[in-house]
Amino acid sequence: MGIFSRLFGANSSTTKPRAAVQSSSGGVVISSPEQLEEAIRGANVSASGAVVNDASAMRQAAVFACVRIRSGVPANMPLHIKRRIDGRTREDATEHPLWTIFRRKPNGWQTPSQFKRTMQAWLLLRGNAYARIVWSRGKVIGLLPLHPDRVTPVQLDDMSVVYEYTPRNGRKVRLAQSDVFHLVGLSLDGVTGVSVITYARETIGLSMTMENHGASVFRNAARASHALRHPRELSPDARDHLKASLDEYRAGGANEGKILVLEEGMEVSQLSMSHEDAQWLESRKFSRTDIAMFFGVPPHMIGDTEKSTSWGSGIIEQTQGFIAFTSEDDLTTWEDAIGARLVRDDEPDIYARFNRSALVRGDLKSRYEAHSLGRQMGVLSANDVRALEDMNPVEGGDVYENPMITPNKETQQ
Repeated sequence: MGIFSRLFGANSSTTKPRAAVQSSSGGVVISSPEQLEEAIRGANVSASGAVVNDASAMRQAAVFACVRIRSGVPANMPLHIKRRIDGRTREDATEHPLWTIFRRKPNGWQTPSQFKRTMQAWLLLRGNAYARIVWSRGKVIGLLPLHPDRVTPVQLDDMSVVYEYTPRNGRKVRLAQSDVFHLVGLSLDGVTGVSVITYARETIGLSMTMENHGASVFRNAARASHALRHPRELSPDARDHLKASLDEYRAGGANEGKILVLEEGMEVSQLSMSHEDAQWLESRKFSRTDIAMFFGVPPHMIGDTEKSTSWGSGIIEQTQGFIAFTSEDDLTTWEDAIGARLVRDDEPDIYARFNRSALVRGDLKSRYEAHSLGRQMGVLSANDVRALEDMNPVEGGDVYENPMITPNKETQQ
């Protein structure tokens, strides 16, 4: 018995209706709890018959990999709160409350990386991510994540936005726009973001159906490989003798590679999948590529390297494309939302900025080549480089000069 059956009563109907009744206004008339449950399930059912929601979609390897990779970028990248001193000078605003929020402790149970990862995963799967802003004397002292299923944005007639939040006790609470930190993905109405799961439902549902089909085939049809057919009925002794011969043949060892001789007109019939029957594996590859396309992740990053080189310039260019077009979109979404929702109007010099240099943190060669180029151009000093590498400054390391050029001692004298 489903939850709606318990709410409406167990004896509401003894026969499950096949469909709800369509009203003249275009809505659906629900006359029984079974129809209500069926209507809710139908909203998430793909054409292939699979129920696709965020939980079931995350059980697909391609979806899980895409969400893990994209949410990991803002989660692992340091977020700086900066202050503009003048048109050319910036400094870290380490004393600002937002620095503590995003560098040490956003709330009582999450680390900054956990908070950012959770919010980014919601943003990818639901199109929206929400957090309750905790204010104290005009300062942000905490961000409490709110599950997207419990929050509904409502745009009022004056174009302002309020948020209806339903906590676990079921009593709705209306939150002002200034009390909600809202990350919005791709939006079609300018207020709420659209969910990738909604628009990729058919692709993900097809992948789920093919995976279930493959598991069923291997479970039920791929155990025995061949069958032996005899023109007449075998006696029990002949059957036991044939079975012993086959067991000896399958034992390997000295019999490995030998030819099996069939007597008395016996024939071999194939029972397992043929190469033609296994072509559905190719279809699964197409589904994996389509899912990666929906999430903006290069296929090679989720393990699909069939149509690209496994190493070299092709992979590097695809990775750079992911950084420029996908990750940059996520980082800008965070930075803009922080500036619009968390920075007070009387702080125009405060802004948030991710340290994008961290994207090459794992590539020592590329990182040091960039440092060297910066030194040669005179835009980085030795101490600037040491700060980027989390090292202490050295005496005389604040000089902006090309270390590759040896100064002329006679000129200096």
